[in-house]
Amino acid sequence: MNNTTTYTQPELDELDRIARQIDIDAPAERVWQLVTRPGWYINDGVVEAEPDLRYEGEVAVVRHPSLGEFRFRTVELDEPRYAAFRWIGTPSRGESTGSTLVEFWIDERAGGVTLRVVETGFSGLAEDPAVWLKEREGNDKGWLTELEAAKAFVEEDAAVPTTQP
Repeated sequence: MNNTTTYTQPELDELDRIARQIDIDAPAERVWQLVTRPGWYINDGVVEAEPDLRYEGEVAVVRHPSLGEFRFRTVELDEPRYAAFRWIGTPSRGESTGSTLVEFWIDERAGGVTLRVVETGFSGLAEDPAVWLKEREGNDKGWLTELEAAKAFVEEDAAVPTTQP
């Protein structure tokens, strides 16, 4: 990557973090069901109802037909408010073995919740800022898409009427 932009250390520290949020018109429990599924955000802009998800010990492995394989370790779950995962590199794909921390907060509000996501640790992916900034760039744009996908998935799921016997 030919990156001619130079950053100060405080600027790099700020770029080590992505924070996004979205309002979702659904109950916290419904949003919790989605965000506690490791790697739900590995998709082409639409959350998959039944992803290809398996476990290798404590590591969740998500396989997507066009995006590849991704690994996650659950760090903490505090139902229904907070979930944190480590997004682990896949050495077999030649990726770094570094990881980022992906944290979700579900805050109740009138009519639904606000879902917040913060991803940190990009600077640990590579010593060269140009390398980790490129990785961050894709995730920065990706979280906008993924939060919209979460909103559509959860709100659609919440709108499905239950049949009464």
